[in-house]
Amino acid sequence: MASQSRTAAIVGMYEWPKRLDRDVSAMQIKAASISKALEDAGLKWSDVDGLYDANDGEGGGGLGLAPYLGLKPTVIDTTAVGGTAYEFQTAHALADIASGKCNVAVLSYGSKAASQRIPIGTGGASAASNWQSNMENPYGHTLVSSYAMVASRHMYQYGSTPEQLAEIAVTTRYHAMRNPQAVQAMNDLQFQGVNEISIEDVLESRMIADPLHLLECCMVSDGGGALVIASGDVARNTRKKPVWILGSGQATKYRENKGDITTSAAAQSAPIAFGEAQVRPDEIDIAMIYDSFTITVAVMLEDLGFCKKGEFGDFVAGGRLRFDRPGALALNTDGGGLSSNHPGMRGLFLLLEATRQLRGESTSQVPGAKLAVAHGNGGYLGHTHCGGTIILAAD
Repeated sequence: MASQSRTAAIVGMYEWPKRLDRDVSAMQIKAASISKALEDAGLKWSDVDGLYDANDGEGGGGLGLAPYLGLKPTVIDTTAVGGTAYEFQTAHALADIASGKCNVAVLSYGSKAASQRIPIGTGGASAASNWQSNMENPYGHTLVSSYAMVASRHMYQYGSTPEQLAEIAVTTRYHAMRNPQAVQAMNDLQFQGVNEISIEDVLESRMIADPLHLLECCMVSDGGGALVIASGDVARNTRKKPVWILGSGQATKYRENKGDITTSAAAQSAPIAFGEAQVRPDEIDIAMIYDSFTITVAVMLEDLGFCKKGEFGDFVAGGRLRFDRPGALALNTDGGGLSSNHPGMRGLFLLLEATRQLRGESTSQVPGAKLAVAHGNGGYLGHTHCGGTIILAAD
């Protein structure tokens, strides 16, 4: 592995422990999480000069969050590209720190999706139309049906099977059952079975959008958290070992005539990130990949370069991506959106668990983990979406 830049690092983090929490607001989740993340880093509120927000949490963004927190940042970034906003903002924080515009950046998220019964993915689209939606919304197209269409196309185009997709759900549940917060989440959200699952369990769960079954679809939860990113000078004096940001890539994908819906934005963002980080996919120990649905992970494993197009099935077979399989990539070791949490935009949690792994603090810890990738997806797979890829390294 070549020598990489150590310009900025994740130095503090916090994940809200509850996935169903009616006693707090989304903004309270954000503010408390930032406070805990700064404490984790050994930094003060007055150290923060970069504020990154995706306009969530009941009035966030540049006009809301800064006065709520009493901060006067020199950088405000309100990039909002759905679930991967936090990978985009991490890339932006790296660039802003490198240019000297700020030294300590905070990213935060807070959501009450479960408490407020927000129908993420399954709610019907409005009949109202505009230039973006006039050919789809009037006919009832939903988020989950878009992902199902990608799964169907992948099966037709490459011969992938429902059993291969189910393997992804089985692996993430295996990790979730070792994460007390994920177990509590499944109990609080009244999962029918809070236990490890088999391929048969997945395929026997009810169909949501053919060919995607219930256990292939993410949960809807409350939740949130915060991340602190600091310059190299600051990072070397924080409370815990820094997790360095080596590379980043950003991309957008949308439907085109003769386009391939089984290829995601990751196919464009990943080579940029890996090239900047000067590492290869086969060097990565931990892959935190946005798992809104099993097909999301399948497509992105291929597009990130971990296996060839159409070959994810062999790559995930037999529980190969579990944390306790030496020499193999470990996938979504916190339990993922399928079995730990999904408050609506899960990109922040990918970075949180990748950081835990590289610190040696995960509940499904991979011994000696040195390199991780966090890849988020915002928007609809098979439709307009963004992909953000971040490469991280242990100190």
